[in-house]
Amino acid sequence: MTADGVKFQIASDRAVSVVFGDEISLEVNTKVKMLAQELEKNPVRGVTEYLSAYASLMVHYDPLVIRFGELKEALTERIGQMTDVSEGTQIIKEIPVLYGGELGPDLEYCAQLEHITEDELIRRHSGHDYYVYMLGFAPGHPYMARFEEPFGFKRRSEPRVSIPARSIVVQLNLSDVIPFEQPCGWNIIGSTPLELYDGSKENPFLFAAGDWVKYVPVTEKEYRQIREQVEQGTYRLKSYARQGV
Repeated sequence: MTADGVKFQIASDRAVSVVFGDEISLEVNTKVKMLAQELEKNPVRGVTEYLSAYASLMVHYDPLVIRFGELKEALTERIGQMTDVSEGTQIIKEIPVLYGGELGPDLEYCAQLEHITEDELIRRHSGHDYYVYMLGFAPGHPYMARFEEPFGFKRRSEPRVSIPARSIVVQLNLSDVIPFEQPCGWNIIGSTPLELYDGSKENPFLFAAGDWVKYVPVTEKEYRQIREQVEQGTYRLKSYARQGV
C-alpha cells in the first residue's frame, strides 16, 4: 500500500503518531497492526518503542539517533512495503465468565435497558467474538469490540470510584476486562477468574493487540474451580487459531 491519506502527527520531541484513519474499524486497525509487524521485521535505527491504538501507531524514537524527517521517510518506506491488509491467522482466547450476582451487579439493569431477559443479554454478549484493538489505561487492559448484535446502552451516568479486578464491563458493542481494582464508568455484568497481568512472566499480559476473545459462560462452581487453578498456577488458557477472512 502507499502512504496516501496517512498522517504523521508529532506527539512530542521523541514520538510521532502514524494515523491511518479516524474511525474504529477492523480494516483500519489491521493497517496499524501491519505497520507494527513491518517494524518488527525491518527495524528503523533509532526507534525505541511503538504502541498500537485504535487507528494509529505511536512510534517513540531517539532524536539523537534519527531526526523526525528521516523517521518519516523510513516509516513511509515501511508503509509502502505493506502489501496485504488481510487479517491472516486469528488467535482466539476463551475467557470464562460468571455473569450476574454480586460480581455482575449491572446485568439486570442492562437487560432492562435492552428490553430483553438476562439470559438473552448473556447470549448476545457471549455469542460473538471480540477483537482486541489495543491495550491501555492500565497494564494488560484490553479494549475490545464485537461486530454483531451491539447493545444500545452506553456507559453509566455516574462512574464508580472503584470496581473489582477481573470485572467484565460493557457498553454498546464494546466489552473490556478490568485487570486491577480501578475507577470505571462502564456497566459491570460479570467477572472472569483469570488474571490479566502477571509480572513474574516474560510476557506478563494475557491479551495482545490483534487477539480475538470468546467469552464463555460458567457456573459459580466452575468459576471457583478455575480461580483455584489460577491461584495454584495450574490453569491452562484455552486458545486456538483460525484463518481470518
